Amino acid sequence: MSMWHDEGAWIAMGVSVLFIAAGVIMHFVFIRILKTGATEHEQENHHE
Repeated sequence: MSMWHDEGAWIAMGVSVLFIAAGVIMHFVFIRILKTGATEHEQENHHE
């Protein structure tokens, strides 16, 4: 039986793609946070 006809293989590939997509999205979010730094509101709270 071919791998492409197995329902479990499709579920495993779908979960793998979901985790890869989540990792890529989290990567871009973390990079944006690190590049922009803290917001002005957060900086004001740290100075008090």
